[in-house]
Order: sequence, then structure tokens, then C-alpha cells
Amino acid sequence: MAFSASLIGMVARCSRDSWAEAAGVVAQAHVIGDRAVALAHVDGHAWEEALEALHRARSEGTGDARRDFELEQKLERAAAAPLEIAELGADAAELAALAAECGDGTYRADAAAAAALAAGGAGAAAHLVQVNLGVRPGDARLRRARANALAARDAADRLIAPIL
Repeated sequence: MAFSASLIGMVARCSRDSWAEAAGVVAQAHVIGDRAVALAHVDGHAWEEALEALHRARSEGTGDARRDFELEQKLERAAAAPLEIAELGADAAELAALAAECGDGTYRADAAAAAALAAGGAGAAAHLVQVNLGVRPGDARLRRARANALAARDAADRLIAPIL
């Protein structure tokens, strides 16, 4: 996601002479990139904590309500970061589509690549939400993650299709 945001920022910076909103897009891309990096760290840490709690629960057996509650909370946190990453992916893909539409045409392929990277990241994040042990089929978070991945893929497809 951070690389996608970096490409979007580059397209916008290179389009400043012809696009009045370019500076705003650069700022948005920077925020997305920074948040993606932070979430990657949060995700790894949350997942490690959830796995430790899961191993403890398995080794200690059933019947400890406090431990089970702690495990549930850690699994919830482990699902939260990839969900937010999927949302960032949709935002980045749409921002890339805007950069492709409004930015300097010389950089349209870069914007398309940024959208494709964002869509890939959103899809991977949605998959992580799906396989997380704290998320059940039909869970609203899973629906949101999938919707964001689909929105990101749609934005990328709009840009990639003309190239193919």
C-alpha cells in the first residue's frame, strides 16, 4: 500500500503545473502511505499477541472465562488492522484513478500501477480478515473488507483495461 501511495504522490507532484488539486492529492497519498506502514506494524504485533493467547488457551484447556475473553479481544484486534488496510486500499485505488484522470497523461500508467498495487493490497487484507479466527462467515467486518477489495479492484480495472 505504501508503494501505491508513493506512486500516486509522484503522479500528482509531476502534474502540479496542469492540475490545481495536485498538492491535495500529494498530501492524501502521504497520509495513506504513512498509515499503511503503521498498520503493517500494528497488524504483525496484534497477530502475534492473538497467536500467543490462542496457544495459551489450547494448552490450558477450557473453562477460564477471563482467558477466553482476553483471547476474543486479541482476535478482534488482529482482525481490525487488515480491515483498515483493505479500506486504505480502496481509498488509494480511487485516489490513483483520480490522479490518472486529472493528472498529466504522461503518468497515467504509473497511476494505473498504483491502483493495481492498492487493489492487490486490499484483496490480501480482505483475505486476512476472512481467515482471522475472530471473524465468522457473515460478519459485517468481512463484508466491509470484501466490499473495499472489490471497490479497489474496480478502480484498478478501469485504469488497466484501456492499457490492455
